[in-house]
Amino acid sequence: MLTIACGSKSNSRHFGRTPSGEAVDLYTLTNRKGMEVSISTYGGVVVSLRVPDRTGAPGDVVLGFDKLEGYLKPNPYFGAIVGRYGNRIAHGQFTLDGVEYTLAKNNGENSLHGGNRGFDKRIWTATKPADIGYVVGIRSLLPWRDHGGQSLELTYQSKDGEEGYPGNLSATVTYTLTDNNALRIDYSGTTDKDTVVNLTNHSYFNLAGQGKGDVLGHQVTIFADRFTPVDKTMIPTGELRNVQGTPFDFRRPHAIGERINASDEQLRLGRGYDHNFVLNRTGSGLELAARVSEPKTGRVLEVLTTEPGVQFYTANFLDGTLKGKGGKVYGPRSAFCLETQHFPDSPNKADFPSVVLKPGGRYRTTTVYHFSADSRL
Repeated sequence: MLTIACGSKSNSRHFGRTPSGEAVDLYTLTNRKGMEVSISTYGGVVVSLRVPDRTGAPGDVVLGFDKLEGYLKPNPYFGAIVGRYGNRIAHGQFTLDGVEYTLAKNNGENSLHGGNRGFDKRIWTATKPADIGYVVGIRSLLPWRDHGGQSLELTYQSKDGEEGYPGNLSATVTYTLTDNNALRIDYSGTTDKDTVVNLTNHSYFNLAGQGKGDVLGHQVTIFADRFTPVDKTMIPTGELRNVQGTPFDFRRPHAIGERINASDEQLRLGRGYDHNFVLNRTGSGLELAARVSEPKTGRVLEVLTTEPGVQFYTANFLDGTLKGKGGKVYGPRSAFCLETQHFPDSPNKADFPSVVLKPGGRYRTTTVYHFSADSRL
């Protein structure tokens, strides 16, 4: 084994202040291939993500705002860390250790993405970015293997009772931009009381470039034989339904727009794709969850995760009223999300993988967004 240093760069600048006067910083990490990511300490938001296309020209592939003010206003979680529980919890309540906990209901009768003021609306403490090396070996030859880069560590202390959740949770999220054009996100946490945790990143991707129209021509593969159908409030029914013969079968590549308007009850309930897929996992490490390609630019995104599920969402509720970076208007289905996660409403579904974190244990999960460009597309 040989450890090699890397030549990536980082910088930071003042991004603004919250209405209460809290300072917000924006950190930018750049790798030696010219890929660049900017991350805000407000919500841990991925503000921009510049990725080369097949010609080498970089383009920003995530939706968002040029200024902090955009994120302070109501928005659909653009690029944010969501928690303490990503996705929905039915009726804003769950029972743990015989105690019933009541959460904020911010999505009809349900609690969504941590409540009224979840982790996406908190100031995270940043550790100055640092160079990382990498180890050369057989496994490092995999295309998504880390190959050096820059890391930014963000921490947040969520107090007992915040948004109704039990326990003081110490959360850490580390963003690493590798020199192999991958954005790796490592999540960890500890608690002093039994609680539930389910963190994820809510970036809205358009591989043609943010503001470049809809994503209906993107080709999507999701490595899942089953998905979790929902009721009329978008809460999983508890069934793990086979994708065979449904518009949810992405085991082979399909364009997002190919079946999104099909006569299907689940598509009607979600106004498109807004569903959790049960990944075909074989172990506990990083495994390929999804692959997306965009024919015009040749950009390819591969998503790897240690999580059991991924929420595939096609920005069905963007309606053209939001203006993003560069004044671009974000219309319906102008992006897609692949939110790696435990399943929605797991605290109320005993048969779903557990999201309970206990004192002395450690919440730990990793997701990698690996980018490349294919000249054959």
